[in-house]
Amino acid sequence: MNKSINVSSKVLNTLRLKNPKLILLDSCNSLSQLKIIHGYMIRTHIVFDIFSVSRLISLCSDPSLATFSLDYARKVFSQIETPNLFIYNALIKGFSSEDPIKSFHFYSELLRSNIVPDNLSFPFLVRACSQLEAIGMGIQAHGQVIKHGFENDVYVQNSLVHMYSTCGDVKAANEVFQRMACSNVVSWTSMIAGFNKIGDVEMARELFDKMPERNLVTWSTMISGYAKNNCFDKAVELFQVLKERGVKANETVMVSVISSYAHLGAIELGERAHDYIVKNNLSLNAILGTALVDMYARCGCIEKAIKVFNEMPEKDVLSWTAVIAGLAMHGYAERALWFFSEMVKSGLKPRDITFTYLLSACSHGGLVEKGLELFESMKKEYGIEPRLEHYGCVVDLLGRAGKLAEAEKFVLRMPVKPNAPVWGALLGACRIHKNAEIAERVGNILIPLLPEHSGYYVLLSNIYARTNRWENVETMRQMMKEKGVKKPPGYSLIELDGKVHKFTMGEKSHPEIEMIEQTWEEILRKIRLAGYTGNTSDAFFDIDEEEKESVLHRHSEKLAIAYGIMRTEAPTVIRIVKNLRVCEDCHHATKLISKVFRRELIVRDRNRFHHFREGSCSCMDYCDLFFQNFKDIDISSGCQWKHEASSAIHNTGMGNAKRKKGFVLPMM
Repeated sequence: MNKSINVSSKVLNTLRLKNPKLILLDSCNSLSQLKIIHGYMIRTHIVFDIFSVSRLISLCSDPSLATFSLDYARKVFSQIETPNLFIYNALIKGFSSEDPIKSFHFYSELLRSNIVPDNLSFPFLVRACSQLEAIGMGIQAHGQVIKHGFENDVYVQNSLVHMYSTCGDVKAANEVFQRMACSNVVSWTSMIAGFNKIGDVEMARELFDKMPERNLVTWSTMISGYAKNNCFDKAVELFQVLKERGVKANETVMVSVISSYAHLGAIELGERAHDYIVKNNLSLNAILGTALVDMYARCGCIEKAIKVFNEMPEKDVLSWTAVIAGLAMHGYAERALWFFSEMVKSGLKPRDITFTYLLSACSHGGLVEKGLELFESMKKEYGIEPRLEHYGCVVDLLGRAGKLAEAEKFVLRMPVKPNAPVWGALLGACRIHKNAEIAERVGNILIPLLPEHSGYYVLLSNIYARTNRWENVETMRQMMKEKGVKKPPGYSLIELDGKVHKFTMGEKSHPEIEMIEQTWEEILRKIRLAGYTGNTSDAFFDIDEEEKESVLHRHSEKLAIAYGIMRTEAPTVIRIVKNLRVCEDCHHATKLISKVFRRELIVRDRNRFHHFREGSCSCMDYCDLFFQNFKDIDISSGCQWKHEASSAIHNTGMGNAKRKKGFVLPMM
């Protein structure tokens, strides 16, 4: 193979001497220049020389070059009477990333032309399978590799390990990996990526620690693997190790790190990561910038999110959507709509997830007519077919406004079958408006759809309890016991001095737990004087009232708040992150704490942000159920938001917001 390359090079050099214009091909830096040279080649008949046209094809089919144009390469190819192996390989390589199916087309044509493929044909043919995540095609390509005797070629083996890992067949990937005589950093990294893909981060880390050598891609793969599998604390820890080893992170690594801080609500660490980006002159591209916007918004610093957005040199539709989502998440409905208007004016077309946040903002802002108008515009103006989450947003919009009958009719008339989150939105509205009649109809549909979801049982039971239907409460209790349904354990996070502290109800592992409990007792004494009595409606309803009260006072959020008050002084804002929806009792207690202790508290539960100030909360005491069924945005993977809806967005009572010039928030 190397011999044939040398011969080709000698022939091409000879052609260059005879035709000086061909020398320009090597310095060609635009497609327009290449077309001019191609025209010269046609006029002088050089184009009929297979070596010359091969060089032309390679310049068109290499995505790293400014002359890249697969469309032009295909047109040139169509004029070649007898393409050679070099030309076919160039096209298989070029199309493997951009249009993978075409790679198989050219490979098939290569075989039909009775040309024997070489070791350069297969890595990119296998890469095409990876791009498509088509395991069946990958197995066929592997068969071709074996048939032509290249199963021991290290580059082919690397591509096979990567393909099987990408397709989620780690067993097959490992079989190829184990047979490699000379595994390298590429194959090791592919195996780590494969285990991350199937959620086995422990095995991925074991391989990572065993690797004889690592590069930045390996570090990035392991950190992003942790982030994608919700092991955010592990991602953060590994980033610290990376820095200690003197490895400089790149933009890809920082996206995963920033995303992890966002989920942990670790604003101090997030700000340090932002400083790291600035000090190391990393490019604030659309992906990294969007991750920062999302991080600041999720950590409760929406003003900083807006500032980062304003400073971004390039913004795409996801960047705009991130800032809209952040504003909506904090309840700034009018500002979210204003940014949407600015985005449309800039010429960008909104995506379906953009409308999810817009509809949510309208719901929490009480903008019913505007929300319905946006829903109608999705298909009419933007050609976007509404998805289930958009229908759920409309149900929440109507239900929150007290239009329960209208919301129920909307669900029954949906053109697609409503799922559990859609019915859950209606059930949540029934709870707020104490409508047991509709709630019972919804519950009879909802519980069979998701029999393992504890929230629906508890919610329906609470509705029955509020309307004194105690027999139905007992029925719900029995159903939960019979089906083995249990509420997931709740935990709360608070970041102090760059360290994230985790509190779980009933757990006493924190080194300062005794002092924390004493602090809570003192807090409890003071808020009782302000009228706190304890609301046990959200506690487990199979224990007596005395036990319920004891359980409530040990909720993780209360312990985290006690720790925050114990360790900080006013006016420091206390920021809490919860994995579950805040219960009514904790919500009421936190309002009183903000008043009695004159502290501002920002609580992010699984649905929304709650800003507690002077005895009131920005959510207007409305608790969601619909939005807790959707996953969070995935910023960590190149900003491809795989989950199309996320946390609910709450109302802060905008009132007559004072506007200033530029992208700024209402006065808080």
